[in-house]
Amino acid sequence: LDQSLSPQLAGPQLAAPQLATSNPTLTTVALEKPFCTFDSSLSPNKSYSVYLYAMMESASAGSSLVTAQGGRPLNSTVQQTSGGRLGPYRAAVFGVPNCAAPPNPADAGDVNKVADVLKRHLIRVGGDGTCLHDPNFRDVCNPPLTPDTTYRFKYTLVDNTDGIVKDQTLWSDPIRTRRVKLPMKIDTWPGRRSGGMIVITSILSVFLFLLLSGFLASVFSTV
Repeated sequence: LDQSLSPQLAGPQLAAPQLATSNPTLTTVALEKPFCTFDSSLSPNKSYSVYLYAMMESASAGSSLVTAQGGRPLNSTVQQTSGGRLGPYRAAVFGVPNCAAPPNPADAGDVNKVADVLKRHLIRVGGDGTCLHDPNFRDVCNPPLTPDTTYRFKYTLVDNTDGIVKDQTLWSDPIRTRRVKLPMKIDTWPGRRSGGMIVITSILSVFLFLLLSGFLASVFSTV
């Protein structure tokens, strides 16, 4: 942990199921934005941003610092950290959420409001599928995460005027992306039939065909 600020704030949390189903996915994790988390660290007439850092759990504890010399925020990219294997990278930057006017989760049921609610309430880690391959991309790159991999996440509050970290949360609990299913293990039968049931169904179908054939043959022979 970064000892320069001795963080005591709870780390990022997974989004509520009613806002993000199937979370995490193979390559993304939806997190709740830090509403009211940094209020005690805000000063009037100052401009702030929230930086989100991501790191694979397998990275060493000594490489988990998110502040550089002089208290400046770490600007490591996903490429420089091998996707978070070597330490944290900056995955997203956004404004401090307004604690006085949080989005109403009930609005997520309104088709006219759901997009705004999700954008204001959640941050989707791994949501940019093009930035790694775009040579003209100059924003913070938030590329897809690695499937079946455990990550940790952290929010930091950055003073835009002084360019230093004013506060930060703890690292999140470990969050694992989903595992890719092998094609031969995907059940494509609507009724989830077992192998034995398939064999029995096939045999019965053959018997029914033979029975019908015999019946038709007897009818034709009689005629």
